[in-house]
Amino acid sequence: MRRAFQGAAGSRAARMRAMSVTMSQENIRSAPAKRVTLDDVDSAERASRRRGILLMCGALICFATLDATGKWLSQSVPVWEVVWARYVGSTMLALAFMNPWRSPEGFSTRRPALQVLRACLLFGSTAFNFLALRYLQLDETMAILFAMPLVVSLLAGPMLGEWVGPRRLAAIVVGFIGVLIVVRPGLGGMHWAALYCVAGLFCYALYSILTRMLAATDSALTTAFFGSVSGVVLLTPALPWFWTLPPTAGVWLGLAALGALGGFGHYLLIAGHARAPAAVLAPYVYTQIVWMIGLGYLVFGNTPGPYTLIGASVVIASGLYLFYRERATRGDA
Repeated sequence: MRRAFQGAAGSRAARMRAMSVTMSQENIRSAPAKRVTLDDVDSAERASRRRGILLMCGALICFATLDATGKWLSQSVPVWEVVWARYVGSTMLALAFMNPWRSPEGFSTRRPALQVLRACLLFGSTAFNFLALRYLQLDETMAILFAMPLVVSLLAGPMLGEWVGPRRLAAIVVGFIGVLIVVRPGLGGMHWAALYCVAGLFCYALYSILTRMLAATDSALTTAFFGSVSGVVLLTPALPWFWTLPPTAGVWLGLAALGALGGFGHYLLIAGHARAPAAVLAPYVYTQIVWMIGLGYLVFGNTPGPYTLIGASVVIASGLYLFYRERATRGDA
């Protein structure tokens, strides 16, 4: 009897649980589905763009510190050693995030040719930048590189299908006039090494366009790894011809810091482009001038000259106008 009672009680408990599950499922089916409104989509898009902007600003702080460190190091060791150390460190950082033995799929890409081209452009931009920093002030190189958003806007038409109108085209022309004010070609104003900056400018603009294109198909870690390893592959075979033993512990530490700053900065840049359009992020490049002027003064005792300030102001105004026209055209809030 006792066993029969327990069995009956167990059966009743099982039936009650089954009825409870059935009623819960019916309630779920009968509950009204939450509608995703246009406001929800717009809010998510704005939040994504804000995260992209914050990531971009973090990347720019890393890049400003990287440039100051590279300029300081070039006073003690060859420039190519500085470039090589920057790539070795960033490659090690990329490998720390991407274990090739645990996740080999992280190294695969759907567009290998584009990844290789982007990596070469990044290498060219880095090499030209460090060569220029050997002779120029931080603020002078940055004033020229400020034209990068203008070049990106100009190249976005044929490469991304984002064509600029006549007003934005006029702003691009004015921006390049600002670059000429800084460089003053033929007037004996700027050091010839400014040509390194101009070459690095176009490399970096193309690199930014390709970064945006690759963000749609490849992960940020994959793109960061391809960009990091390029300098190691290109410079390591020539290492015996330019290597010089760092004279102090501070130089060793600076060479190690280059990789961390470069690798982390470019990861933030890639992640930012994955969350916001290139035209939205481009104007925030101008915040880097604050860090460059400050580091130039604190580390090297440099102050920006009047032509640099005037030219940079013209370039910044042109870039901000491009940003305004982009928002007006797309109706961004």
